[in-house]
Amino acid sequence: MRSKLFTTASAGALLAVTVASTAQAEDLTLCWAAWDPANALIELSKDFEAASGHNMSFEFVPWPNFADRMLNELNSGGQLCDLMIGDSQWIGGGAENGHYVKLNDFFDANNITMDDFIPATVTGYAEWPKNTPNYYALPAFGDVVGWTYRKDWFERPELQAEFKEKYGRDLGVPASLEELKDIAEFFQGRDIDGTTVYGAAIYTERGSEGITMGVTNALYNYGFLYENPEKPYDLEGFVNSDGAVAGLEYYKALYDVGTPPGSSNWYMGENIDAYRSGQVAMQMNFAFIWPGVEADENVGGGKSGYFPNPAGPAGQFAQLGGQGISVVSYSEKQDAALEYIQWFAQPEIQAKWWELGGYSALKAVVEDPDFATSQPYAQTFLDSMAIVKDFWAEPAYADLLLSMQERVHNYVVAGDGTAKEALDGLVRDWTEIFEDEGKL
Repeated sequence: MRSKLFTTASAGALLAVTVASTAQAEDLTLCWAAWDPANALIELSKDFEAASGHNMSFEFVPWPNFADRMLNELNSGGQLCDLMIGDSQWIGGGAENGHYVKLNDFFDANNITMDDFIPATVTGYAEWPKNTPNYYALPAFGDVVGWTYRKDWFERPELQAEFKEKYGRDLGVPASLEELKDIAEFFQGRDIDGTTVYGAAIYTERGSEGITMGVTNALYNYGFLYENPEKPYDLEGFVNSDGAVAGLEYYKALYDVGTPPGSSNWYMGENIDAYRSGQVAMQMNFAFIWPGVEADENVGGGKSGYFPNPAGPAGQFAQLGGQGISVVSYSEKQDAALEYIQWFAQPEIQAKWWELGGYSALKAVVEDPDFATSQPYAQTFLDSMAIVKDFWAEPAYADLLLSMQERVHNYVVAGDGTAKEALDGLVRDWTEIFEDEGKL
């Protein structure tokens, strides 16, 4: 039996929500990454086509090429995309470079308020400058790094007994990052049903953003800060604090003692494959994968569990993922694109979005009494979205990201130098970038 939330959502969608359209029917192109949620959006958008008369086309690009392809499109003033679901880090460049239409007046005219969305997603996906009421996107897809684990393995009596004898506590969801590392080390090289398995699949990819999206889940929880809270772009002693150094050392230790051989360049896809094929006891990954885990014949159907990124000595945080949806300023069909935004923001559409496998950021959906029990991972999603932090969203984010990718990968995976040297180098890199940007 489906929850009341979903029954109501579907009924509302079937009534073909009216979208006020003063323009002639037009073809709109929406650009996003090629992944499972994009397929759900195609299905959802059929309701918009029926209600508005506009036809939707989609340009989806695989994640490893998504940023290069779409940022080139924006930077060239291209007209391929009328709507862009751009990554959270793009919001600064989208606003300052004039790529995205500012939506404040449109929101006001159509009674769309950012107070109706999860605060972290408004800050992460919509605002520029951060923490100001200037909006260039509507929160579209809430996402966050969390953990998936083989619940069926954890519950085996012989493994529980062995773990309890060795660590003096029960084998279960870890309460801290140190406990997570113990579990990864416990499963490392273990025989499960005749197969050698390993502890955890974590993000190590160097080419785009992978290892940064992974290591921050340790850095934040050990005390890393992007800058002095009292003085923007003041990095020394915050990026490379003692706590940040300890966090980077932790991530390397986790990589060294608890990950599969050959996992030196893994990101979302490789982690999914390792988990579904039974190679690892746990995987770090964005929450978007959880519907697929549940549907998988090997690891779904109660065999898997989910938990938020565990706490460290300085608190409990998780790396924000997800995206906002923006109207591209170079589009000649902005009115029709704005109709899509208006339609997408409606509570009944957002509820159906969750039902289809999208991650709504609308409070009316996630605060519904039935939400937490609507899927096995729903409560973990809520808990995780309450502890998010995000990478820089500065216009120079790509340069900032490349520096971090190189510094962190060289230390964690290649074993070059010390954690302190890596973070000291990152401070130098980022300071130079901000000086070139005129921020210092």
